[in-house]
Amino acid sequence: MPVVSVSMPADLIDRLDAFAADHDYTGRSEVVREGARALLTEFDNERLEERPLAAVVSALYDFGSRPAERRITRLRHEYEAEIASNVHSHVDEYCMELFVLETDLETVSTFVGQVRSTEDVQSVEYSLLALDTVGQLPERYG
Repeated sequence: MPVVSVSMPADLIDRLDAFAADHDYTGRSEVVREGARALLTEFDNERLEERPLAAVVSALYDFGSRPAERRITRLRHEYEAEIASNVHSHVDEYCMELFVLETDLETVSTFVGQVRSTEDVQSVEYSLLALDTVGQLPERYG
């Protein structure tokens, strides 16, 4: 198996090692492989492809982080047509951006990836809703 060298902060390495030990992984490489697989397949959902979606995306980043503020502002402008709403709030010592997007799965995936890769972003969460199912009972009840 090829070896890949990755740079990361010492505290993240410590968390990886602790996670590996707590969950009986053979080591940090196995944890990183599983994380990479999960990330690469996260938006592989044939059920949602080609459907209109509403996505709620929240991002928490360090208060006063110029790189994060600049990048989030650029994304806000770049995705202006897809962003239905955007709210900026302060939570503890962090800034929180909340985006509501109306778009397709590929665009949501790209947007989330760009927010995640932003310097000083600590956390990104999202939820998806297929707009063509609003008001319909789930299949198991229909």
